[in-house]
Amino acid sequence: MKILSKFVRILVVFGLLSSFAAAFEENKDYLVLDKPLNVGQNVLVKVFSYGCKYCYQFDKSVTGKVVASIQGLEFKPYHLKTKGEFGETVSGILAAMMALDEQSGVGLFDDKSKFKKAKFAIYRAQHDKGGLKGDKSDVIKLALKAAGVSESDYEKALNSPRAQEILTSWDDGYDIAVISGVPAFVVNGKYLINLSSATSIDKLSEIVKFLITK
Repeated sequence: MKILSKFVRILVVFGLLSSFAAAFEENKDYLVLDKPLNVGQNVLVKVFSYGCKYCYQFDKSVTGKVVASIQGLEFKPYHLKTKGEFGETVSGILAAMMALDEQSGVGLFDDKSKFKKAKFAIYRAQHDKGGLKGDKSDVIKLALKAAGVSESDYEKALNSPRAQEILTSWDDGYDIAVISGVPAFVVNGKYLINLSSATSIDKLSEIVKFLITK
């Protein structure tokens, strides 16, 4: 009886694992990219634009929850400089803020994050207050005020090797956006999630968990 019971448990576990493995399908729930991003393993990339209202909505209520639900998952935002009147300016701001956060050891979802403060100040101005006003210097001032960063510290951070490295890596996000639009979520640099399959936060988390093990 013990042997039979153990065999039944093995069948049940195997059945559950097989069911999970078959739960998500290539070309239905995700695409395999012909040109992967160079980001490594256990990494979730979000390609986004300040001008995309859905990117804003995801960042308000979805992205952080998905990342928090998966232990050990690294998150990398890729902002598009090619989208929106101030796309290149916003990319520079966000890359500089990321570099400053890294220097301080502050995570991107932390309330102290300069990246987070600047990003949401720009989002709110664009989507809640009738759009960004003025020229690029006004956008920079808006973001720096929210992040509590001086112009001199911003310029220094923007011209740092780290910020320039971030900006160069973000150029690869354009090809992703061409395929799916934004926001776009890529796992391990190889798997582009079909957001129409991610009908809830839990479902998106499940897809990410499945793909990081592939």
